[in-house]
Formats: sequence, C-alpha cells, structure tokens
Amino acid sequence: MFDKLDFITEKYKEMALKVSDPEVINNQPLWQKYIKEMGEMEPVVKKYEEYRKAKADLADAKEIVENESDEELRDLAKMEVGELEESIEKLEDELKVLLLPKDPNDEKNVILEIRAGTGGDEAALFGADLLRMYTRYAERHRWKTELMDLNDTGIGGVKEAVLLVKGKGAYSRLKYESGVHRVQRVPETEASGRIHTSAATVAVLPEVDDVEVDLDPNDVRVDVYRASGNGGQCVNTTDSAVRLTHIPTGLVVTCQDEKSQIKNKEKAFKVLRSRLYDLKVQEQNKEISEARKSQVGSGDRSERIRTYNFPQGRVSEHRIGLTLYRLDSILDGDLDEIIDALITHDQAEKMKAF
Repeated sequence: MFDKLDFITEKYKEMALKVSDPEVINNQPLWQKYIKEMGEMEPVVKKYEEYRKAKADLADAKEIVENESDEELRDLAKMEVGELEESIEKLEDELKVLLLPKDPNDEKNVILEIRAGTGGDEAALFGADLLRMYTRYAERHRWKTELMDLNDTGIGGVKEAVLLVKGKGAYSRLKYESGVHRVQRVPETEASGRIHTSAATVAVLPEVDDVEVDLDPNDVRVDVYRASGNGGQCVNTTDSAVRLTHIPTGLVVTCQDEKSQIKNKEKAFKVLRSRLYDLKVQEQNKEISEARKSQVGSGDRSERIRTYNFPQGRVSEHRIGLTLYRLDSILDGDLDEIIDALITHDQAEKMKAF
C-alpha cells in the first residue's frame, strides 16, 4: 500500500510541474487533462502527507518518553503517543478507502426510473411519493432535475417516471437506490383500515456519452404519436410524443414531456443509451465472481431493498439491517443517513477484498 502511495505522490509532483509548463498551458486540452488527474490524486496525496506527519510526531513523542528525565513532560508525551496511535490507525483506514478502485460512473449524472409494481393505484401513489422523495433529495444537494417522461394515473399516482438528475457525484450516491421499494400503509379508500403492501421498482442508470455506447441507428425503430395527459395546447393535436424500440434487445423508451418532437427524440435516445450501457454493465458483473461482488452495489432490480411502514413511521433498509423511525423526513428527501450507511458498508466489503 505504501509503495503505491509513494508512487502517487511522485506522480502528483510531476503533474504539478507539467501544469506550470508554458507549452502545456498553451495546450488547453492537455492542461485540463493534467488538472483533472491532479484533482483525482490530491485527496490521496494530502491524506498521505497527514499520515506521514503523524508518524513523525509519534516518533518524536516516543523519544521523549524514553529519554526525557522530566516526569511531567514524559506524562504529556505518553498521552500524545496514545492519541497519535489512534489517529494513525484512523488515517490508515481512510487511506485504504481512498485507494479502493473507483467506480468510473460515480461523477456522472443519473437517469432514475420509477415503476409502480404490485398494488394497483396504491402502488402508483407510492411511485409518486418516491418521485417526490428523490426530487427533494436532489434539491438538498443542489442538483438539477428534469422530468423526462411521466405516465400518471390522473389521481396523483405515477405508473412510470423517468427523472434526469444532474450534479457532481449524483451517481455515486443514488446508485444504491436500485431495487424494489415496498410500502405498508392503509389506503385512503380502505374502509376497514387494513394495511396493504405495495411495491415500486427503482432503477438508477448513469447518463452516458454517445461514444460509450455503440448504438446503430438502423437498430432503432422510431414511432411518433400524439401525447396524452397534461401538456397544454399541443396535447392530442400534434404527433410530438416519441417511442423508440431497440430491435436487438427489445428495449422500449417513450418520451412525451416536451411539446417538440425533436426534443422528445433527443431525450428518448439519451435514456436508451443509458439503458443499453446498464445492460452491458450487468453482463460484465455476471462475469465477476460472487466473492468479489459488493453486497450493496449489485443494483439487482428484483431485490427488495427497503420497506416504508406508515403505521409505525418506520423505514427498514434490509441490505444492512438499518431501521429508522422518521418516515416523514425520509420521504421529504432526508436520505443521507441511509445512503451514508450503505456507502460505509460497501466500502467495508471492498476493503476486505482489498
């Protein structure tokens, strides 16, 4: 580990010299490439500097304990030795986390898809709750959101929604939300007060560039049709809605959010590329041995990951055994405690392998 840290430190110093070279400064693409690489290395370099300083301070404190005749100074040094040893252990763990292989998609924007599952209208109403929860979560992180497609029930429910979330690190946090979300509550229409269980599926896909997915336009059938639902004067008067069918995989994407057919087509292709990329990643993950797979980050669409229990005001995160009794604030977008716990668990699993 320390050989790798020394190598990164030396490479960082070399980059620092390069970015101040006039020839590199005049070559903006190259200069930006080096700056980006330095930015990725900087947290590791700074943490390693902090670690080395703590080790040097520990050596000095131990020398005082062994050689100092003043009892009071020795006692102070002994206290410092204990504190520094604890600090060094923590810094080593932090360095291990920083050296873990990075998910190349972590800094990307997110295409988040919500689909109502079992439970009819109640499942669709829960789908609307999830859409609001993720929109509010994005607002808390000052990420931008754009509703790309919405299939509602007309009574406030959401059968299907596609939300684009734009912001630094959006995928690194939202990727843990993929899976089946279950709700337990008494529907407003239930006269006897029985608790119903419904479900909705969430899929979190990284937004991908054109170059990352080999998409042949000849493999895509494009259909246009008249939009339905809320949408102003253009609804049911122009063929603005777009449906894409990817013939080799059978994937179907629809978009009718915009009044412009061109804009809807652009958005639909963006979603299709992300779904194709996700398929490619899922296939690659199957080839990775189960022992090396992260238990949290598998993104299995069929896995029940969380239960929202309204009578008890409880949210249970099944993957890590976490239960919180603050349902209202979580549905209002206060998800950080759950996501931080999932990230910590995921890192711990990866560190075992590391």
